[in-house]
Amino acid sequence: MGTFNDDFQAYPVGQQDFKMLREQGLVYVDKTMYIDKILRHRMQYLFLARPRRFGKSLFLSTLRYFFEGRRDLFSGLYIDSTNWEWLEYPVLYLDLNPDRYGDPNDLEKRLDNVFRMWEDKYDVPTRDESYSLRLQNIIKAAHKKTGLHVVILVDEYDKPLVTNLKNKESLELYREHLASIYSNFKSSSEHIRFVMLTGVSRFSKLSVFSDINNINDISFDDEFADICGITETELHHYFKPGINRYASEEGISPEQACRQLKTNYDGYRFSRKGSEIYNPWSVLNFMQKARIEDYWNATGKPTIVVKALHDKEVNLEEILNTECRQNMLQGLDLSNAAPLPLLYQTGYLTIKDYDKETQLYRLGVPNQEVARGLFNELAPYYISVKQEDTQTIVGNIVTSLLKGNPHKMMENIDIFLAGIPYEMKMDNENNFHNALFILLSLIGAQVETEVHTSDGRIDLVVKTTKFIYIIELKFNKDSDTAMSQIEEKEYDLAYRLDPRRIFLIGANFNKSLRRIDHPVIKEIGKEA
Repeated sequence: MGTFNDDFQAYPVGQQDFKMLREQGLVYVDKTMYIDKILRHRMQYLFLARPRRFGKSLFLSTLRYFFEGRRDLFSGLYIDSTNWEWLEYPVLYLDLNPDRYGDPNDLEKRLDNVFRMWEDKYDVPTRDESYSLRLQNIIKAAHKKTGLHVVILVDEYDKPLVTNLKNKESLELYREHLASIYSNFKSSSEHIRFVMLTGVSRFSKLSVFSDINNINDISFDDEFADICGITETELHHYFKPGINRYASEEGISPEQACRQLKTNYDGYRFSRKGSEIYNPWSVLNFMQKARIEDYWNATGKPTIVVKALHDKEVNLEEILNTECRQNMLQGLDLSNAAPLPLLYQTGYLTIKDYDKETQLYRLGVPNQEVARGLFNELAPYYISVKQEDTQTIVGNIVTSLLKGNPHKMMENIDIFLAGIPYEMKMDNENNFHNALFILLSLIGAQVETEVHTSDGRIDLVVKTTKFIYIIELKFNKDSDTAMSQIEEKEYDLAYRLDPRRIFLIGANFNKSLRRIDHPVIKEIGKEA
């Protein structure tokens, strides 16, 4: 860790170069024990997928200086205590992140600039050859000149593909270029010591995964689950001064500050047994500014994700609280990106639990920051109402929720749905559920959907500090049928020991009227 005292910490916001971070004495969460694990397992080809702004670049930069033998930068870190030889390996570091790849020539320009630098360093004459052959010559020359096998690190290997998912012509062009380059990792294996690629997605039908049959995808490995991001232990070890500063400025206890951090930025999980992880970008920005804000959301919008969800008419309640096997999350088809792996790989869904018996992962939205970003982008597709009307109605819904007034809450939800223009799709049960789910999520309520019970699944459970609302929704039927289902299946059974007041709500959406028909409302123990 860099030099700092208990009164002040300098945070590496936006700094992804390990050397600069260490030399400037910025806070560094020591992840070098994972380098030791890689070495002990004698891994040669590695792939790691994590969402954007999750520390992939910093870890790859750490590997770069490690293999370059810069032991001075690792003083006091875990890896410095091992018996590593600290030789200066030839490292080929390819960072594909900086460019936008809006022009088909962007990739060629970046490759040409980087390859020329390597060719100069390892005395390779630049020839009018393909980029694949140029890289092949560079790898051989680097090995020959140094006498040591080559280390290749590729940061955001998939950036040109991710940014062109909607542009099929550019997508195929970039795919061909990258496939020809990455194929060298196999054909030049006799000259290679180690290869690691990082990215957001593991794309199927890309040669890097089909040609290199021994590439080790550690994205779901328990042993490497915490390789990026910040664990609960790390948060309290490295960031205690920042937490105390925020607590002091807000007039709250450090424990309350930690709860706010956890609610907004924690909740990621990347393996069966992995711990919950905080988003490092959001935590570092929070520590620097001492404010709860949506830092990760500000770095990019889920445009591709939202479009996929809307175009395929996905049931949001189901997909945001779903179960699946690992193979459904691991690959992404370039020609037809499915919503589920897209949501997971981009960080809008994460692992919440794992069932060993069924081998199923249960997924969910990581935290409130992610939920706000996703639902704000989804809202225009389902609940387009005048902004001034929205603010008033949403305020009334929040007030009625917090005060335990379910009649007023449903009345205002009905007013809200009635205000949605006819051009907005509300002609099936899926879109009705999506609209109501997004509305309740946007107002900041704790919303659980498709909650499993011993005798069925509850459509919606909304919780506040004092109240629990169990809601069953019907489409073009009647509210009495919805209430009968709640009572017959005893949906409230799991909540009867909870000290909060419990309301049961049966509601039906009338398609022709685009209104909720006379909801039936009861409170446990008495009529509401």
